[in-house]
Amino acid sequence: MPGAAAVAAVAVAAAAGVIDIRNIVRWRGGGFDRVNAAVAELELPAAVFKTCPWQPRSLVDTGLRQWLRCCAPALRDREVIGMPSRAVDEAWHGLILCTARYATFCKKAYGEFLHHHPEGGAPDGVRGAFDSADEQLRRTVLAWSLVAAPGEQGVLWDLDKRVGVDQPWGIDRARVAAVQSAVAKLDAGSWNW
Repeated sequence: MPGAAAVAAVAVAAAAGVIDIRNIVRWRGGGFDRVNAAVAELELPAAVFKTCPWQPRSLVDTGLRQWLRCCAPALRDREVIGMPSRAVDEAWHGLILCTARYATFCKKAYGEFLHHHPEGGAPDGVRGAFDSADEQLRRTVLAWSLVAAPGEQGVLWDLDKRVGVDQPWGIDRARVAAVQSAVAKLDAGSWNW
């Protein structure tokens, strides 16, 4: 049973919309080794970046790999997360167009195909597809908190500004910090319910 402080932290985080209580217990234990290995082994040919001119490409590459890792808990929980970077979105589109490579990667990483649901394009019944962009991006930060290695910094939040995208997407660093702080408080508690 969690301590009173841990319960209070969960209640505050839930009230602030920072964490989704129904997923806390399911998220415990990680299990993302398969995804991490598949992402690390994924070869990204030049065709992936054909419509993604931003430099340095290595930063966009890192962002795409972090995005693909974030997709694992979202896919497992059957929820749509938000794309925080236009540059990474273009690279992901390029990867999707390499259909055989993408399908093979999805099978290896997730055990199933990872569909792309652009705004307004998801079929009925896809959980979270019609949530606000802010809510979808909050779930992306939560997903990153689950898949990031200890001390690993996410590049997705301000990547567009760093590579010079006109009209950059992104998530304010203060918002990212607030979500990650709530997750850290939850991690400090005992969740053996």
